[in-house]
Amino acid sequence: MTQAEIKLCSLLLQEHFGEIVEKIGVHLIRTGSQPLRVIAHDTGTSLDQVKKALCVLIQHNLVIYQVHKRGVVEYEAQCSRVLRMLRYPRYIYTAKTLYSDTGELIVEELLLNGKMAMSAVVKKVADRLTETMEDGKTMDYAEVSNTFVRLADTHFVQRCPLVPATENSDPGPPPPAPTLVINEKDMYLVPKLSLIGKGKRRRSSDEDATGEPKAKRPKHTTDNKEMWPLAYSQSQHSRVNSEFQFTFQTQTSSEIVRTMLRMSEITTSSSAPFTQPLSSNEIFRSLPVGYNISKQVLDQYLTLLADDPLEFVGKSGDSGGGMYVINLHKALGSLATATLESVVQERFGSRCARIFRLVLQKKHLEQKQVEDFAMIPAKEAKDMLYKMLSENFISLQEIPKTPDHAPSRTFYLYTVNILSAARMLLHRCYKSVANLIERRQFETKENKRLLEKSQRVEAIIASMQATGAEEAQLQEIEEMITAPERQQLETLKRNVNKLDACEIQVDETIFLLESYIESTMKRQ
Repeated sequence: MTQAEIKLCSLLLQEHFGEIVEKIGVHLIRTGSQPLRVIAHDTGTSLDQVKKALCVLIQHNLVIYQVHKRGVVEYEAQCSRVLRMLRYPRYIYTAKTLYSDTGELIVEELLLNGKMAMSAVVKKVADRLTETMEDGKTMDYAEVSNTFVRLADTHFVQRCPLVPATENSDPGPPPPAPTLVINEKDMYLVPKLSLIGKGKRRRSSDEDATGEPKAKRPKHTTDNKEMWPLAYSQSQHSRVNSEFQFTFQTQTSSEIVRTMLRMSEITTSSSAPFTQPLSSNEIFRSLPVGYNISKQVLDQYLTLLADDPLEFVGKSGDSGGGMYVINLHKALGSLATATLESVVQERFGSRCARIFRLVLQKKHLEQKQVEDFAMIPAKEAKDMLYKMLSENFISLQEIPKTPDHAPSRTFYLYTVNILSAARMLLHRCYKSVANLIERRQFETKENKRLLEKSQRVEAIIASMQATGAEEAQLQEIEEMITAPERQQLETLKRNVNKLDACEIQVDETIFLLESYIESTMKRQ
């Protein structure tokens, strides 16, 4: 765990959950698993606050616990899950793209709450969608439930582990912490809900959507069997890997590969080097509706893809019209290499990028060979090689002719270690995202007074519009924010939007590099 990762985890926890949760979370990331009282003592936090912070972190799957033989419960932070909070906007956007607004809100609610009962999610989402509809229109619970089932079928969400029935029936003293288990086959089974009804609009702060005052509302118990956390770690990485489509030249090839990825998203693990074999007939039947290409044309495209020297698509058999797989490891390697080339070009210029690509292609080159192949003067080539060497984009390998390693009798070869360069770039990406978050927080803090004023004015205007105020009155309230203040707000909004967009773009690179490193390490 590097300092850059710990700093980024700290910023993410503070932004999402506040200072106390951040303090406990970062302490566990730094120290590893620890029992409750040790955490309270080391952080100087009261036992009650530590318990509440741990409850929040466990609820959001950011901390796990383990009961040891002597009955001591230790808590351990999941740093990789904390860093994945960066990807929440991407998860929500993907759900919206594939399952419209309903899927978007289901994923958003689960991300906001960590774990929820399916019935609670369905009701909450139906109410939120009803709020946005025209008067007289409502969202049916059944429609939201159907979208939820589709999300579970494609492994966007999964069921929470449960306390086994044998543990509940044990007459002895209860264990210090419950043991939660779930069968893999039950992980994506959706319970049958008897929810009948439609979304409701808010009525007032004192009454809920049923029209009953809150004080009189009966408490409803929730069956743990319905609890669903967001699970976006296994097959859904394959879905986000639709970035692979950009490496193919034509729209048709891209659509074929996208279809193969969609078919493999559940059957193929994110760490697998290849997708499961798919027959040409299966691919043809799974192409999007309205995508009119004949079976013969599809076979021609698949043959071209399989014969391509990049080897992203391979042929694994002849049954079913031909069995095809996608080489995920090769695709990730090509994307990681292209990312490194792009960074070298932006950082050092096109000549350095030419040398980098040359060393990458030839594997090992002496300095004189680099000068000759790249057709760059010796002094410039030397400076560029040393620049990239000092930044760890390329490495130097010594091959001695004699055991004494005398410089005059040693070959010095430049090479590119893609795995090492990817790790270095990943570390820099973590630092970049941390800097972007800090800058965004600074911009917001500097303009805090103005933002609060703008929010108060907007709230007053919304309240007056609801009561049917005249246009002149609304105009008068709007003029409470002066022209310079309005301009300052626009500048702030523009800057914050840029920083947000940069965070998402850097996280795309992080995802790509993490996937490549994980795939490479599993093959070694």
